[in-house]
Amino acid sequence: MQVAIIDIGSNTARLLVADVQPDGQVVELAQDGVHLALGDELAAGNGLTAAKVEEVVAAVRRFAHAARDHDVERFEAILTAPGRGPGGAALARAVGSAAGWPARVLSANDEGRLAYDGAVSRADSLPEVVGVVDVGGGSSEIVVGTPLLGGAWVRSLTTGSLHLTRLFLRTDPPTAAALRNARDVVRQALVGVEPPRPDVVLAAGGSARAVAKVIGKVFGPDDVDEVLRITARRPSREVAAAFGIRPARARTLAAGAIVLGETSRLFEQPFTLARGGLREGAALMLAAAAEAAAA
Repeated sequence: MQVAIIDIGSNTARLLVADVQPDGQVVELAQDGVHLALGDELAAGNGLTAAKVEEVVAAVRRFAHAARDHDVERFEAILTAPGRGPGGAALARAVGSAAGWPARVLSANDEGRLAYDGAVSRADSLPEVVGVVDVGGGSSEIVVGTPLLGGAWVRSLTTGSLHLTRLFLRTDPPTAAALRNARDVVRQALVGVEPPRPDVVLAAGGSARAVAKVIGKVFGPDDVDEVLRITARRPSREVAAAFGIRPARARTLAAGAIVLGETSRLFEQPFTLARGGLREGAALMLAAAAEAAAA
């Protein structure tokens, strides 16, 4: 079944067009994305400006047009942290109207479970117990479960990459003191978080993909510390050019790396970059709902 997902996050808006196969494999047919930085405006606590909402609407219309060119059978727009923030319901209505599709605001737990399902769906071979860490712009989700039953243990942190960058890493490059302060905040957020012990942990999301471009697809705390050393020495535009990272993503790289590094310490094992994540999980759920309705 061919489906399309529009994902409105704190950093970016993205489109995934995919073929969800009977065995649960999600085969990407097309993707697109645009940096919107909704989290920057939402952090002020006053909701989004009309101009920013228009940016979102324009992106959604473009994505919806592209998806229709693929003759998708089912489609949905999902909103993560921006939908849960001030003005989230109005934003969801604007997104749904622009797409001509249903728009749904995900809870933090639903976001984590879908990211888990998507990460697992595109992994070649997995052990019995799997962890998934998805660092987003406005929040970070930590999930442990099994490939068969899905995510069972879920925790969400408000320490997303855009959130941390705005609060602590205001200079470019960030100072050593700012990096320490951001790390302390993440460590404090993880106090009392005691996940079950997984056999492997997958890292999903844009921050994980950016970190992997710098140090490789398998990384632990020491590797992530190297990312921080790089970002502390060079402006984000130079990091972006050197490693093929989008400039906006490079600007939040240090914050995302801190969250990944500290959660890797929590699990006491390295992470492997996931090939799937939230959008793949949403595609699976959409296809399953369609099949259930047809039964």
